[in-house]
Amino acid sequence: MQLQTSFFKGAAAAGGDKATETHSGISVQDLFALTKPKIIALLLLTTLVPMFLAGSAPPSLALIAWTMLGGFLAAGGANTLNQYLDRDIDHVMVRTRRRPLPDGRMRPLQVFIFGLGLSLLSFVQLWFTVNFLTALLALIGIIYYVLFYTRILKRTSTQNIVIGGAAGAIPPLVGWAAVANEISLLPIFMFAIIFYWTPPHFWALALMRQKEYRAAGVPMLPVVAGEQETYRQIILYSLLLVIVCTVPVFLYLLGPVYLVASLVLNGIFLWQALQIWGHPTNANIWQLYKYSLLYLALLFLFMGVDGLFFTSPTSIQNIYLRLPF
Repeated sequence: MQLQTSFFKGAAAAGGDKATETHSGISVQDLFALTKPKIIALLLLTTLVPMFLAGSAPPSLALIAWTMLGGFLAAGGANTLNQYLDRDIDHVMVRTRRRPLPDGRMRPLQVFIFGLGLSLLSFVQLWFTVNFLTALLALIGIIYYVLFYTRILKRTSTQNIVIGGAAGAIPPLVGWAAVANEISLLPIFMFAIIFYWTPPHFWALALMRQKEYRAAGVPMLPVVAGEQETYRQIILYSLLLVIVCTVPVFLYLLGPVYLVASLVLNGIFLWQALQIWGHPTNANIWQLYKYSLLYLALLFLFMGVDGLFFTSPTSIQNIYLRLPF
């Protein structure tokens, strides 16, 4: 489904003068803000935990440090390029108008060069300090997020966050590949968990910010399909999330510690989704959004704890994908 975005031209013209103004100097604080560090923190956690599950022994501190650095550079570069492409609408939305570019503290070319530089540096750094597969996966995540999601899907489809959510699901693959130099079933399920977690997480935010998305011409689900359909979709994806989280246990990829934690965490998630359906207040919607962040962090942490007590059968571990060179 497409949404007409003729508003863009008028919005860009209204904010154009401010977008081209900049202070004489570029602050480190603004450069750091471009990377969206709060978002990166959760991405790095979903990168770190798989590193401890991918091998028979814990990864070295050096490998962890290089992988975390590469992950930060890759995510930071993608987030910066995202803001460069969204420079014509970020000043419309309250939650984004104070960013360095829409606020006039940096010029578009400066933001583009910084984002591209971080992205290229992440690929080179991961290739030389970790391995090529890890670098390639991180690069795929950048390209998918910047070009496929931001440039194509975000402004043309209500399924933008569903399909585009795959970009945020790349980190577990990166962490696993950093240690194993291959991809097996467990990191694929980790990818799927984040993929199905993203829609209800982001739709909760979209419900709170739907007026801003409507003003910016972004066809988020609540804007186009309405609130009731969004509530229904949140419940649907919450149910799918329960299934995706549980299947790895029956495939002997994860054990009982994770199973108990997953059932509890998903039970709370589903209950809060149902609360929105029955009582769609801002408080309930915001509660689901905040809990979804805690949910993903705890789910991955319990995967790590489970790995201390449970080991997958060798026959399962031998199912993997590896580059032919």
